[in-house]
Amino acid sequence: MKYVLFLCTPVGGEELGPEEIVDDPRFTSYVQEVRDRDLLKGGARLRPSTDATTVRVQGDEVLLSDGPFVESKEYVAGIGIIEVADLDEAVALASRHPAALDGGSVEVRPVWE
Repeated sequence: MKYVLFLCTPVGGEELGPEEIVDDPRFTSYVQEVRDRDLLKGGARLRPSTDATTVRVQGDEVLLSDGPFVESKEYVAGIGIIEVADLDEAVALASRHPAALDGGSVEVRPVWE
C-alpha cells in the first residue's frame, strides 16, 4: 500500500537546505535504508513556508495570499511517498524519520489507488 509522509517542521525551527540534509548522517542513513529496501517511491524537499502562495477561489475571483494556507505551529517541509505492507510499517518508518525526532512530526496518509 502507498502512503505519503508529510514531513513537518516546527515554525521557527532550524530550516535545513538540501546541501545540509545531504551532509546530515541521520538523513542520509534514513534515506539509504528506505532506498535499499525499495520503499521510497518519490518525494521532495519543499522550500520554506514563507515561499508559499495560497490560492483560493470565491465565486469568479481568484484570491492569492503569501505564505501557507493556515497559521500553525508546524508546516510541511517535505513529502515522501513510500510503498509498504500496511499502516504499521508506515508508522514504524515515519517514527524513525529525523523530522519526527527533531521536534516536528510526520503525518502518514494512505494514497487512493
